Amino acid sequence: MILIAGPCVLESRDNVMRIAESLGKYHDDCTKEFYFKASFDKANRTSLDSFRGPGLEEGLKMLAEVKEQFGYKILTDVHDYTQPASVAEVADVLQIPAFLCRQTDLLVAAAKTDAVVNIKKGQFLAPAAMEHSVKKVLKTRGFDGEATYESAQKYNVWLTERGTTFGYGNLVVDMRGLVTMRQFAPVVFDATHSVQMPASGGASSGGDSSFVPYLSRAAAAVGVDGFFFETHFDPSIALSDGPNMIELQKLDTLIEQIDAIRSIVE
Repeated sequence: MILIAGPCVLESRDNVMRIAESLGKYHDDCTKEFYFKASFDKANRTSLDSFRGPGLEEGLKMLAEVKEQFGYKILTDVHDYTQPASVAEVADVLQIPAFLCRQTDLLVAAAKTDAVVNIKKGQFLAPAAMEHSVKKVLKTRGFDGEATYESAQKYNVWLTERGTTFGYGNLVVDMRGLVTMRQFAPVVFDATHSVQMPASGGASSGGDSSFVPYLSRAAAAVGVDGFFFETHFDPSIALSDGPNMIELQKLDTLIEQIDAIRSIVE
């Protein structure tokens, strides 16, 4: 099972290293393919005054330190076509943000690296439409055939579900979409962003993390290749996406439940 976990954004070095150290048990678990996730820049914050992160240069230094000290694989976001080449020198997975999932230049630049390309499904797109984004990466990597689960797996392309826009200030997860997208790529379920309430917190997005376990267990029952959790030792002080994060101390129980459900489904 792919397991992606870490803070939303790189905060202070002490906070990042504390969170990273707490996730070591998943790296050591032979049933998990663990990736430490944190963003060096949150380029789509609601307000201009919101914390964005340390930026590319300092952020990559911090992620490289996590990688060296703990041996973790690294996942982080890229935002424009100039970034993938340098980011891939540190990160094992380049994540395409949901709002940018159709940006051809960004997808092609990411595909030209050796990193896995994880494309988040746009909140505004039907699941089936993500096949076109997958094909852009596949074709750039030299495969001009049909996008299938097997071809995407071979050429290291993932999709991530993070909810669909529903009305104002809310998202909904249609579990049928997991099945649809898994026809043409491995699928990760982003449980914490799926409970986000965009722009409902005034100058920042709100969320309701109490729903994270319910959606996670449902996705495990449907069947996915992995899970994405933004986590923090104290979400109330997190500098981004705190309302939808899951506390580190609650993650263990949820992972145990997911493992149990997966053992039944498989």
